[in-house]
Amino acid sequence: MGDLPADLVRALDVAAGAARLLVASDFDGTLAPLVDDPATARPLPRAADALRALAELPSTDVALVSGRALATLRAYSGMPSSVHLVGSHGAEFDSGFALEVDEALLANITSELEAIAADRTGVTVEPKPASVAIHVRNASPSDGEAVLDAARAVGVASGVEITAGKDVLEFAVITTDKGEAVDVIRAQTDATVAVFFGDDVTDEKAFRRMVGDDVGVKVGPGETLAAYRVDSPQDVAESLHHLLERRRG
Repeated sequence: MGDLPADLVRALDVAAGAARLLVASDFDGTLAPLVDDPATARPLPRAADALRALAELPSTDVALVSGRALATLRAYSGMPSSVHLVGSHGAEFDSGFALEVDEALLANITSELEAIAADRTGVTVEPKPASVAIHVRNASPSDGEAVLDAARAVGVASGVEITAGKDVLEFAVITTDKGEAVDVIRAQTDATVAVFFGDDVTDEKAFRRMVGDDVGVKVGPGETLAAYRVDSPQDVAESLHHLLERRRG
């Protein structure tokens, strides 16, 4: 890992001087490196330490906004109660669901996805309180493509919201949006500047909401609406530490 991009450093320096700062981040692929077994994902210690320290500073709020179920995010992130947690792509807040969940529809889709995954090696179905995801990261390319095609057809037929990520499709029975989630927290905390880190296509909805001195940081390759980019979760950790030191100063 090299030095942080000069333009990002300048933007973080400006953000650090905000009257009220919100620091928000995705979890997988951003704070935590991507791993073959999602159950083993944990934030890099340096990143986690910086987030906890930022959350203790005056006029500073910290949030994790993830596709993970809220309970899973709480367990895997190890974050204290001083950090706001938002799960299921913005559907689950610490204070509860934003909308009522259609339990019967969710159960039907989950059953259909489990049938699709049943005879495919490396395919897993992840039920969540407001959605269900099917993962093909550990499947063969041919199996993965076939599974995602079949799963997408189920989602289209059911009329639910389909979100595509890296080797995963998620089917939500309520409308979910990381951008709206960031705006909700921004409003609740009266933040004047927001910094958001993310690596996946679902994070683009948050990058789209960046305005003024906000800082959107894309992690890794791919097209993005973010104004800034870093290579890896290790760079996210360094960015958070830079922001922490400037905010303290």
